[in-house]
Amino acid sequence: MEITFEKEYLRELYETGKATDKRYRFQRQVITKYQKTVILLTSLSQIEDLYRYNGLRYEALHGDKEGLESVRVNDQYRIEFKTTKVITETVVTVCNIIELSNHYK
Repeated sequence: MEITFEKEYLRELYETGKATDKRYRFQRQVITKYQKTVILLTSLSQIEDLYRYNGLRYEALHGDKEGLESVRVNDQYRIEFKTTKVITETVVTVCNIIELSNHYK
C-alpha cells in the first residue's frame, strides 16, 4: 500500500520519531507503536488485509467522520486515514493518513 501523510507532523513522527511542532508531543510508546503500524500498512497490498490483524481493530468511521477509516495504535490513540484505489495495470491502494487522534476526545 502506498502511504501519504496529510499533515507534516505525521510524516515527522513516522520518519524521526518526533514532531518539530510542540503541539504534537506524544509519549515514546505511542510514537513507536504508530511507526510500527505505518510500517505494517506499507507492507499490505490492499486494505482488506487489515482484517487479519484483530489487534488493530480496523473499522470504517461513522457520523462526522464518515468516509474515514481507522486502526488502533493503542487503547487510547488511533490512526485515521482515507483509502483510494488507483486502477491501472495493477491495483494500487493509496492510504492517506489524516490524523493520530485521541479516541476519547
